[in-house]
Order: sequence, then C-alpha cells, then structure tokens
Amino acid sequence: MSDRPSQLVRLGVLLSGRGSNLQAIIDAIEAGTLSAEIAVVLSNKQDAGGLDRARKHGAPAVWLDPKPFAGRPDSREAYDRAVLDVLRKYEVDLVLLAGYMKIVTAALVTAYENRMMNIHPSLLPPFPGLDVQKKAIEHGCKIAGCTVHFVTEGVDEGPIIVQAAVPILEGDTADVLAARILVEEHRVYPRAIQLYAEGRLRVEGRRVMVAEAGPPASGFHNPA
Repeated sequence: MSDRPSQLVRLGVLLSGRGSNLQAIIDAIEAGTLSAEIAVVLSNKQDAGGLDRARKHGAPAVWLDPKPFAGRPDSREAYDRAVLDVLRKYEVDLVLLAGYMKIVTAALVTAYENRMMNIHPSLLPPFPGLDVQKKAIEHGCKIAGCTVHFVTEGVDEGPIIVQAAVPILEGDTADVLAARILVEEHRVYPRAIQLYAEGRLRVEGRRVMVAEAGPPASGFHNPA
C-alpha cells in the first residue's frame, strides 16, 4: 500500500453517467483541499455527462466504445486491457470508479491493486450491487450511507476505507434517500483520496488502517 509522502496524485476517473462525484473531486482540487490532479476521465458511454465536466475543466476526456469488443469470449477482459492502456498512457497513479456501470476484471484490479477506489451508496457489506436505497428501506433499516472502498474482483467486496452514515426518515423514498446520501458521497470521496495522497492508508487483510489518525470526523466510521 502507499507509504510515500504527500504529493500530487494523478487520478484516472472511470464513469458512465453525469459525473457528480467527479465534480466534487474537481471542486476539492480547485479549493486546495485535495492534493491531486485529474489525469484522464474515461467513460464507456459516449454521452456521459461526466465527459463534458472533464472537458470544461481542461481534463482529457476519453470515450472508449465497448462495441468493438462485444462477441469476443474475453470481451470484458479485452475491454479492461484497453482501459488499462489509456490509464498507463496518462500515467495514472490512482483509479477512481465514480458511477462506472461496468464490473471491472482482474486485468484492471491486478494492475491497480490497492490503487483503485469505488464509492458505493450503502454501508457495506450489506446491500452491494444496485437499488440499494430501495433495499435498505424495505428491510426497515434505520440508517443508510455510503462507503469508499478499494476495488477487488468481488463486486463491492473490497477493504473499506471510510464510511458516512445517513438516517432513514419516515416517508423516505429511494430517490429522496439517494439524494441525501449523495451529499455525503461528495464529502467522503475526496477525503479518502486525500488520505491516499498523504500516504496514510495501509491495507492489512480486509482492514484499511489510517496512520496518524486523530479524532473521528463527524459521519466517519473510519478514523481520519
């Protein structure tokens, strides 16, 4: 895991949609609270709004069409190898999944072991996958939230870096709850990246240790 001093980390952001978490990361960089730069933004969707956000802020924006890879027995791996070529071209240090609607394969996970993060809108390990706010409400949960974790080959199974809790209120719909969780996503993702940039993260088995941690910040289950 990272044991280097704080430095400007080159980020490769993979997304499929509007890129609201990308915008939160860009805002943190521009505010001087995140020691990083956007090296490249890549999407599997040509019309992803996140590509426009990247261009607006002067970051390289790449659409990598998955269609040429379809029909191959190794289509997913071949696509990820092409993604990896782009990330290496732009000398990416840390890969961020930000609403990326593809399951990554070993081709990417191995190359960026403990250097690839994902933001998921539940307090993992419960409710991996999709429709998580609806599932939390249906299960009668009292709290929901979001999780930043390192990516492994298992879906939403990687070591947890940081989490933030959000109460589930009477009358909440999945959309209302998702909007409230999104506010916390925009707060914790840049924070997790900054911890990486400061060289404060160390993976021990399934646990992510935060070096030189102070008192827990409000909403964080992992000391930071």
